[in-house]
Amino acid sequence: MKKVSYCPIHKASPAWLARTFRVACIVLARMSGTGSYFSRRELLLTTLAVPAACGAANSWQIGCFTRPWDHAEYRAALDAIAEAGYQFAGLMSHGGKPRTVIHVNQAVEEAAAIGEEVRKRGMQTISVWGGDFPVAKSLEAGIEGLKKLIANCAACRCPYLLLGGTSKPELTERYYNAVAECCDYAASRKVMLTVKPHGGTNTTGPQCRKLIQTVGHKNFTLWYDPGNIYYYTKGETDPVDDAPSVAGVVSGMCVKDFRPPNEVMLTPGTGKVNFREVLARLKKGGFRGGPLVVECLDRTDLTKLTAEARKARKFLEELVAS
Repeated sequence: MKKVSYCPIHKASPAWLARTFRVACIVLARMSGTGSYFSRRELLLTTLAVPAACGAANSWQIGCFTRPWDHAEYRAALDAIAEAGYQFAGLMSHGGKPRTVIHVNQAVEEAAAIGEEVRKRGMQTISVWGGDFPVAKSLEAGIEGLKKLIANCAACRCPYLLLGGTSKPELTERYYNAVAECCDYAASRKVMLTVKPHGGTNTTGPQCRKLIQTVGHKNFTLWYDPGNIYYYTKGETDPVDDAPSVAGVVSGMCVKDFRPPNEVMLTPGTGKVNFREVLARLKKGGFRGGPLVVECLDRTDLTKLTAEARKARKFLEELVAS
């Protein structure tokens, strides 16, 4: 996947700006005519400081899914996501029919047009949730359906297809056999297949890791979801403790918070998830850059959704800059 390069000064967090300002002050002080000068080491450290900060920010793709606006048509969601300052959009649920923006019964031309709607708003599609594919019918039907989702994902120029696994133990083997059969095809279309913690046989990090190892293909990875770790274990498993179990298999994350007893419709940073520590543990396990896509927001007042989305973006920008 080609990552967008930009110097994020216009969207920079206060912490990032503060560090950059301190570097600038050092430069000005050294050039103030007092006779001070840079040592070779000081010059190197100072000149590298700002590019390093830009590089750190650029290793992450901060986006937002359409799900918070699932009472509205997807174009309204994209308008709000763009207005909130995001460069990346995730296509998930919306108020239309079917309920997912991209789905298995969709013509590839329609999926391509949806991708164009994202680009018209100055964004890139970063992840697609396409709902279920018909593996319950048969393995062959499941493979055919998943390939349709992959083709539609590629048509809207999205590099990641997000899967939810199955909540039915009797379908687990068939489901992941279908995934395994489609990994090479997805790679040929430049689409990474990902699964998230979503209940059933993929509730926790260790369960997800086992499923990924069973498929055993580099084009099938984990899309972590700390809010779901809490949600599907009824608050019993802290994602901070769970995160080390997925070292080496994470390629992206749904940014979702949690509040007891079982609430996830929250703006990230306002609930129980310790995102700073979760991300630190994921980084230690090798996830040092990639998509961080907001899935849920506080919807108490629908007129303030865009403002909540903006808050979530700023929260993440400060998180990755610290």
